[in-house]
Amino acid sequence: MLQKRAVTKYVRVPPRKARYAADLIRGKSVEEAILQLRYSRLKAGRLLLKTLLSAVANAESQLDVMRDELKVMHVSIDCGPVIKRMKAGGKGSREPVAHRTSHFNVVVGK
Repeated sequence: MLQKRAVTKYVRVPPRKARYAADLIRGKSVEEAILQLRYSRLKAGRLLLKTLLSAVANAESQLDVMRDELKVMHVSIDCGPVIKRMKAGGKGSREPVAHRTSHFNVVVGK
């Protein structure tokens, strides 16, 4: 099976929110997936679109296949490192804030 992948790491979007965008394109044709992500209002959709287009470009240049023949085979959103910060709490104390990051993996193939 002909497959190519693209990976984007350290994206400042929580994985739980990014998985909403991944569910939109899982198992669809590339053209349909691009339309879904282009018109979704999710921040993760915008960033996942760049990863999808990179995977499509990899497949077109290295496998010599046309874009309309490709299908999204696999999409996974993995947890990246958590950026830990503090914010002011009550009575002069402080409370932790966790800024989560994600790693995007997109595989396209025939």
